[in-house]
Amino acid sequence: MEVIYQYAWLIPVFPLLGAMLVGLGLISLNQVTNRLRQLNAVVIISMMGAAMALSLALLWSQIQGHPAYIRTFEWAAAGNFHLSMGYTIDHLTALMLVIVTTVALLVMVYTDGYMAHDPGYVRFYAYLSLFGSSMLGLVVSPNLVQIYIFWELVGMCSYLLVGFWYDRKSAADAAQKAFVTNRVGDFGLLLGILGLFWATGSFDFNIMGDRLAQLVESGSISNFLAVLFAILVFLGPVAKSAQFPLHVWLPDAMEGPTPISALIHAATMVAAGVFLIARMYPVFEDVPAAMNVIAFTGAFTAFLGATIAITQNDIKKGLAYSTISQLGYMVMAMGIGSYSAGLFHLMTHAYFKAMLFLGSGSVIHGMEGVVGHDPALAQDMRLMGGLRKYMPVTATTFLIGCLAISGIPPFAGFWSKDEILGKAFEANPLLWFIGWLTAGITAFYMFRMYFSTFEGKFRGNDEKIKEKLKRAAATIVLELESEEPVPNFGPGAMKKGELAATSQQHDSHDSHGHHSDSPHESPWTMTLPLALLAVPSILIGLVGTPYANYFEEFIFPPSETLSEVIEKAAEFNPTEFYIMAGASVGISLIAITLASLMYLRRKIDPAAIAAKIQPLYELSLNKWYFDDIYHRVFVLGLRRVARQVMEVDFRVVDGAVNLTGFFTLVSGEGLKYLENGRAQFYALIVFGAVLGLVIVFGVT
Repeated sequence: MEVIYQYAWLIPVFPLLGAMLVGLGLISLNQVTNRLRQLNAVVIISMMGAAMALSLALLWSQIQGHPAYIRTFEWAAAGNFHLSMGYTIDHLTALMLVIVTTVALLVMVYTDGYMAHDPGYVRFYAYLSLFGSSMLGLVVSPNLVQIYIFWELVGMCSYLLVGFWYDRKSAADAAQKAFVTNRVGDFGLLLGILGLFWATGSFDFNIMGDRLAQLVESGSISNFLAVLFAILVFLGPVAKSAQFPLHVWLPDAMEGPTPISALIHAATMVAAGVFLIARMYPVFEDVPAAMNVIAFTGAFTAFLGATIAITQNDIKKGLAYSTISQLGYMVMAMGIGSYSAGLFHLMTHAYFKAMLFLGSGSVIHGMEGVVGHDPALAQDMRLMGGLRKYMPVTATTFLIGCLAISGIPPFAGFWSKDEILGKAFEANPLLWFIGWLTAGITAFYMFRMYFSTFEGKFRGNDEKIKEKLKRAAATIVLELESEEPVPNFGPGAMKKGELAATSQQHDSHDSHGHHSDSPHESPWTMTLPLALLAVPSILIGLVGTPYANYFEEFIFPPSETLSEVIEKAAEFNPTEFYIMAGASVGISLIAITLASLMYLRRKIDPAAIAAKIQPLYELSLNKWYFDDIYHRVFVLGLRRVARQVMEVDFRVVDGAVNLTGFFTLVSGEGLKYLENGRAQFYALIVFGAVLGLVIVFGVT
């Protein structure tokens, strides 16, 4: 087994090599490389498959009890400063490697069907492979500096992929928004890294945690500084994992192709933030104030994302806000000290959320045959309905995902979410209440999504709805151009920033209308990954049941030992578990029943309810006005500041330079007439000066 660890560095190198080969082909032999699209896809998928096989071998070795393995070399040295690079393999690393490689591999297989007609097919595969390589490099990093390097590479790849269709203004804007928002968090992370190094003299996670605790205890540094450094580091995960207040980039990231939406939301970019909190846990756990900030940030984000998802009509936007909410659960779990529960939910969420996003892509793919490639139509659930009859595999897997995320036993989400809620109740009943209420909202909006999409009558051929949506989209385009408010057409209206110009298309073929009267099931390259992801979405939660919590025995905080974990597990109280589980399942079942009465049986009119709670409805529809506030305060505000700076530059800086030049010109011209070389003229000047002095002094 030791040989496997010696070659573990190949895990991020395999997909990097694939990206390099395809990328060099695109640069040097573009036309030939694009013609050999299937061959390039096979190369990329094979490289990720090799990384997955090696990751599975490492995970199995860690489960068998192999000690953590670290291999480093000196990368830079100056005096007493030494910086090492390398890789480390422990329980957390092995688990994350398997999650990233399995989800990435299935997304790559799915991409072949989804992007089949896109002219950027090969380029997209190269970006996907580079993205996977960056995330894998981040996971195996043994210190904070190396994590930061790959952290930025992950951000760069997300920029490339979110803005993949860069000729669409909405996609270009979304990529810039994601990039800029993440830079805010990354700047905080960099300051936190530098502060921790200044205080502890190390970039190693465990050493930083131990030394920081000792320094605070001895009074060498104040508790305020320790809290400040921890919160600055936490700003990195706040941006990457889309936590309040830096959550605004994630829904806009849906402008990228659906496969990358699945990869970002399931196993790479957003997972990086939670992973960093887990890695930095030795630092955070000794700073209670920072832990409280983390816990309440996660709880509020969970509630915020769920309340916004209720009113979303774009199927991908609804899932995006769902991801924000579920990430909030994970961050809250980390903040209350429930290390293994947060990572358990990260694992289960990766599989069922990847399946849900890929399922939404399958739905969009099927709808485009009916309504064309306009995202205003192909992604809007008001034009769907009854798709289960046409897309049985997609509908079944999507239903499994809805049951899993809603916390219905025995699906995976039940075990992980219930463990978080149980730990939250022990830590702070207020946090439990927020999480419990959010669980009910989650079940409601997910089944609202399922019933609106797959049940009832198919509405894709309803010309009235199409025209209504097109007019709304055209109005939004005009609003974006004029930045003037426009009225909506009632409950479920689309808001500013939700939609690009209606002429934009999903890919290059059939940009004019529909060519079918009914949707169709996606090809096997898209449905096979859905079916495979359904298996862990149902079963993987069983490794973390409270009766036999194998997951917690495998993943436990660095500050605890296995014997302590086993001793805690022995204290399991079945009565308490049934009460907590019953409460969470009960509110989910009530929410599902309510969703069925509103969107399946049509016994309750959603529009009537929206009219009665209009302020709350508008708050949710407008995403709590965060986008509008940020636009006015930061975008328009910074533009005003830029104009003021430009005025100062033009009038003061340029004015001073121009005045200096003018003075030099005038003085030069004047001296030209004074210095003419005539002695009698100089004598006249001297005489005039003497005469002037005589008059002045004579008068006085």
